[in-house]
Amino acid sequence: MYKSKSLFFMMTISGTILTMSSSNWISMWMGLELNMMSFIPLISKSKSKGSAEASMIYFLTQSLGSMILMFSILMMMHENTMNNLFNNIVMMALMIKLGAAPFHMWMPEMMAKMSWNSCIMLMTWQKLAPLMMMTNMQINHKTLFMASILSTVIGAIGGLNQTSLRKLMGYSSINHLGWMISVNKIQNNWMMYWIFYSLMTMLVCTVFNKYNMLFINQINSINMTMSEKMSYMISMLSMGGLPPFLGFIPKWIAIQTLIQDKMFIMITIMVMMSIITLFFYMRTMTSLILQHPFTNKWMFYNQESSLPLMVILLNMSLPLITIINFM
Repeated sequence: MYKSKSLFFMMTISGTILTMSSSNWISMWMGLELNMMSFIPLISKSKSKGSAEASMIYFLTQSLGSMILMFSILMMMHENTMNNLFNNIVMMALMIKLGAAPFHMWMPEMMAKMSWNSCIMLMTWQKLAPLMMMTNMQINHKTLFMASILSTVIGAIGGLNQTSLRKLMGYSSINHLGWMISVNKIQNNWMMYWIFYSLMTMLVCTVFNKYNMLFINQINSINMTMSEKMSYMISMLSMGGLPPFLGFIPKWIAIQTLIQDKMFIMITIMVMMSIITLFFYMRTMTSLILQHPFTNKWMFYNQESSLPLMVILLNMSLPLITIINFM
């Protein structure tokens, strides 16, 4: 079982690397297909009905995206031009693959049916290849503008009504994707955003996985040490992009890039939506911080791990980075 999982994991990674290193549309498409077909076995567990549904949803949406992508590639090869219409069709196919708004509905639904480890991979690694393909295209500014605005707005508003933590993280991912698409013209910037976002997502989802948290109301009954509570709280605030924490760096880079491009309306909308996401992140942790959980004596344990302290130091490293930068 573990051997086959590791094989599919390696193939998922190699599919993305093939797409990222290709200079040809067909080989990029091949990389995406290899990535998709290897990721599906990683989602599905033998006895889980939810994971079977999730793998079916993933297969159907990714197949649709691949069909549209292949159609537009073949049309471009036939016409021998890279005109605006086909550019927009390719962009639409990649947005379906990414789960960007308005083609986002499959992503939170699929995440609600998966394990946390699969969710981490879907939110981080699976975004890399389509974003790299977007960077290689000559995308119309208006299309890019609409895609990023829609993703940030829907990602923020969609997460407000959620009690499922996996769906909440799914909408959060759509919101962050909007920020990545907005700085997509400059490869270093979106890559930097993706790295920081992946790191923050892993930190938060690892805590959820450790305590098997699936819904917001479960957080109240979990017995954490004070250092674990602090590390969880700081990781959540970092996800929202609050300035003293590490999560502010990618948003800072994005804001600077958009100011240089004179996209003032876009920045205003995106920052406002970022405040809404911060609200629903805070909803997940206020009860944990304010209430003392009622737990039985035999549920207490004294093992103090150094991991929460490492997470706190990592998230608090932004002031240190800025000091070193300005010295």
